[in-house]
Amino acid sequence: MSTATDRGARERILAAAVERIAVDGIDGVRIARIAMDSGVSTSLVHYHFETRDALLEQALEYSYELAGDVRLGPEGDAHNLDAVGRLAAMIDQFLPYPGLLERDWILWVELWLRAARNPEMRPTAARLYARMRGWFADAIAIGVDSGELVAAMDPGRLADRIVALADGYGVRVLFGEMDTDHARREMWAALRDDLGLPETMPPRLDPEATQG
Repeated sequence: MSTATDRGARERILAAAVERIAVDGIDGVRIARIAMDSGVSTSLVHYHFETRDALLEQALEYSYELAGDVRLGPEGDAHNLDAVGRLAAMIDQFLPYPGLLERDWILWVELWLRAARNPEMRPTAARLYARMRGWFADAIAIGVDSGELVAAMDPGRLADRIVALADGYGVRVLFGEMDTDHARREMWAALRDDLGLPETMPPRLDPEATQG
């Protein structure tokens, strides 16, 4: 199997795994179903992912790349935004809006449960959280350097606060206890004084609407 073919099969497996985990939960996932959904053999799925934990870990990595780096990267709508608009778009990517973001949030809940019960999964959670923290910290630092943001504390501490707020409000949205737009307004209000943000949060971009 060529490298390109192998990479394409792996991506199809990951895409199918993300959908299956979101629907069935990691413990309910059947390798045969993932193989069928992705159009490959069960042996190929096992070749790429030896354990369920490995499958969940890589599915989370895949969904993170899709939801963040791709949608808000150089080709995304957020590329030409100022620091305030980009921060708002990033916050929106961490709330469970219906569609891909809600699906990705379900995977995160699976990770929380898995890591709480299985210490071997905790490094995976720590690594993914470090990436999220770094993403926000870098955006804040760039905004401060350009004079568009005024940070009341170290960008890393502010990034931790953003991630914690997203986790807390996101769970309430996912469980139907709070509306997503309400959650984003509350997050913005909580960060306004820390970053010198305008009172009103910029309108939400809808990256899914532009995805082909």
